[in-house]
Amino acid sequence: MSSYRSAACLFAALLSTSILFSAGAALAQTTVTSAPPASFTLSNGMQVVVIPDHRTPVVTEMIWYKVGSADETPGKSGLAHFLEHLMFKGTSKHPAGEFSQTVLRVGGNENASTSVDYTNYYQRVPKEQLPTMMEFEADRMTGLILKDENVLPERDVVLEEYNMRVANNPDARLNEQIMAALYLNHPYGRPVIGWHQEIEKLDREDALAFYRRFYAPNNAILVIAGDVEAADIRPLVERNFGAIPAQPAIPARRVRPQEPEPAAPRTVTLADPRVEQPSMRRYYLVPSATTAAAGESAALDVLAQLMGSGSNSYLYRALVVDKPLAVSANASYSSISLDPTQFAISASPKPGVSFAEVEQAVDGVIANVAQNPIRAEDLERVKTQLIAEAIYAQDNQTVLARWYGGALTTGLSIEDIRSWPDRIRAVTAEQVRAAAQKWLEKKRSVTGYLIKDTSAAKREEKRS
Repeated sequence: MSSYRSAACLFAALLSTSILFSAGAALAQTTVTSAPPASFTLSNGMQVVVIPDHRTPVVTEMIWYKVGSADETPGKSGLAHFLEHLMFKGTSKHPAGEFSQTVLRVGGNENASTSVDYTNYYQRVPKEQLPTMMEFEADRMTGLILKDENVLPERDVVLEEYNMRVANNPDARLNEQIMAALYLNHPYGRPVIGWHQEIEKLDREDALAFYRRFYAPNNAILVIAGDVEAADIRPLVERNFGAIPAQPAIPARRVRPQEPEPAAPRTVTLADPRVEQPSMRRYYLVPSATTAAAGESAALDVLAQLMGSGSNSYLYRALVVDKPLAVSANASYSSISLDPTQFAISASPKPGVSFAEVEQAVDGVIANVAQNPIRAEDLERVKTQLIAEAIYAQDNQTVLARWYGGALTTGLSIEDIRSWPDRIRAVTAEQVRAAAQKWLEKKRSVTGYLIKDTSAAKREEKRS
């Protein structure tokens, strides 16, 4: 499963942007500019994005399918992630293991990930190996062969992954329960890896039906980042993917059940004997970059940075520095999402401090931001941080490919990605205040508490 940082967010992959540098009380602006990525679409509907990066003779190939856990049939949770595993089982042309062994032999690396909105597969290899990688990737778009003898053992692998990542991880279990409570109707409420009892029932026919329904060129975006030029890439893509037919059953846009307007705050408490550090986490249902009104998503980006990123953030100062209430406090906003998303606040109380005390302080910070003007120097500081992170991140071609793929598969455009710094720079103190006032309402939230379960120890003490 994928897990991407969202405070500076996936919009931070920007090839044309600006940054503010502080020199004493003065601010100077420097613009960093480079050509936008090339983009073209094949006749079968497959979009291709090429991001030139000539610093090293390396290339990253990443294919993104516009299907994730939120697109699964009810009762088949975990199917998108299960198929991600099975995509490495080979075709008639390339038996299981050949693709991965080839990547390893040329000194490359590969991986895949599943999210609520997309599934992606990537390889990072020497540039001369790109034609080989593309041939492998095109072949498994339609040529996957699945048999019970490799499907059923892989299902056991997924179940073991569930045990490792969720069942034996109290923090992950709390997150699972919070998401299920936050989304009453939308499929974002079910975990990407699936519910255990439904994973157990997934089979070969389920995987093949899902594969045939969603894995097609008109439901895919191919991102190539590295030491390449678009003029050279197009004939290569045409040769490998151009003859694959589109899947006519794939709709022009994904339509999912949507959330009703939240009416009341909800709470979840998870007790586990393995918990050593209690924690509080609150998720608010907020608009994503795709669903937000103009300016709102950027304001939420700035709000998250202002409230909970770093030792100068409002939450950290209020809960950790000014009062000895918590050992940590932060906030984040997950902007890259096809449908409404989450603004998260978390804190870990110090020994002897109650959740009520921590929540009171958190609520005080939110009320202060919602009711009072943001200081100009604070606003400029966090906008500078966000834009700077966007620029520094350009040094990693794989991150660039991830950001473009993640944004494009959730309904955004290349221009949306490139103009993100301008939108951040344009955010006003009033927009930040309005975002806090409108979206950080208790009724829009689920608050989760992670506590240590001492019941077994108490029962043992009582028996002795």
